[in-house]
Amino acid sequence: MRKIIVQKFGGTSVADTEKIKNVARTVIKEKENGNDVVVVVSAMGHTTDYLVKMAHDLNPNPSGREMDMLLSTGEGVSIALLAIALQAAGYEAVSFNAMQVGIMTENVHSKARIIDIKTEKLRKNLNEGKIIVVAGFQGVTEDGEITTLGRGGSDTSAVALAAALNAERCDIYTDVEGVYTTDPRVVPNASRLEQISYEEMLELAHAGANVLHPRSVETAKQFNVPLRVRSSFKLENLGTLILGVDNMEIYKPVAGVAADLSQARIVVCDVPDKPGSAALIFSKLAKENISVDMIIQSYARKISNTNDIAFTIEKSDLPKTMATLESMKNELNCGEIKVDDNIAKVSIVGAGMIDRPGIASTMFETLAQNDINIRMISTSEIKISCLVDKEKAQQAVKALHKVFELESDEVAVVKGDLPDV
Repeated sequence: MRKIIVQKFGGTSVADTEKIKNVARTVIKEKENGNDVVVVVSAMGHTTDYLVKMAHDLNPNPSGREMDMLLSTGEGVSIALLAIALQAAGYEAVSFNAMQVGIMTENVHSKARIIDIKTEKLRKNLNEGKIIVVAGFQGVTEDGEITTLGRGGSDTSAVALAAALNAERCDIYTDVEGVYTTDPRVVPNASRLEQISYEEMLELAHAGANVLHPRSVETAKQFNVPLRVRSSFKLENLGTLILGVDNMEIYKPVAGVAADLSQARIVVCDVPDKPGSAALIFSKLAKENISVDMIIQSYARKISNTNDIAFTIEKSDLPKTMATLESMKNELNCGEIKVDDNIAKVSIVGAGMIDRPGIASTMFETLAQNDINIRMISTSEIKISCLVDKEKAQQAVKALHKVFELESDEVAVVKGDLPDV
């Protein structure tokens, strides 16, 4: 039985016709290896940014439905052009958007989650020997409404398709040669990891590493889909393999360092110290589809019988978060609501941290020696995150990367555009 390989290519990989031809050659190579191939592509280059700008030029607050209708068109161009390039090379290829495949999502605009994928049409075309090209980043609701999956949506599309088709592997082609111990633009001699666990990759993705979106890693872990992050420009390099932690040998306690500059901190002051106060805040935010990251509740003040609740969110959710909190201020009977968006979350991640004493103290001492003040702390079994001033983020990453001995003798090469970190 032929194996199915899912390949995903980002926007810079299909930015022009020459790059599309290069992608076609990569797809054909996998097909010639005797595998069935399903390709997922993003919109060309900076198409999505361009469309967003045009929409906001017309309306500063466009509706979510129309934005999904608009942004979903970008991938339509990419899939058709790649299918045309494959046909020109003599291969049968067919392109499908999410509606044609049946990538079913919840009825949420701009951040929809995939709930099911219809595979009948895909399997029929694979059995006919065709290469299938699918639009990433988009889905469709039960009543036929177009949705988009949010940041990193094409990665999520690819992994979900691999899971639905029981694929042998999902290859994510990007602008770097794999997963690094930190952002190679910040630390040029960052090490490329040969392999990393789902758990570590998930924590790094949540902590700000921009190679893969957390939702794609969550899906891969849930369905045990082997992931490989590879370079679109160095096909001979096998990149980084992402798999279950049970299949790995752990040599170092810390696998990587990441910084997330996309968060804002909110402090709700003078919250009544009684059961249900925190539940009220976070249930209302959840109903607005606002994800909360770090949370700290201060020690209760005996005189006023109140405390402060601080938490972090994505900056893009700040207007909606503030509107939600202001609307419930009287119900909550709280005091002032403070906002600080001049922050960064710096994290160390490693499956080897479990039962390894001294990792946290080393991190805190290193930050102190570099005159970096810690404003919030959160931990898990394999991650320690500290909130620091935004202007200190790169300094913190460099210092932590060095103290945990993650450097390589080689300088990493980054091509194309990566998200700001």
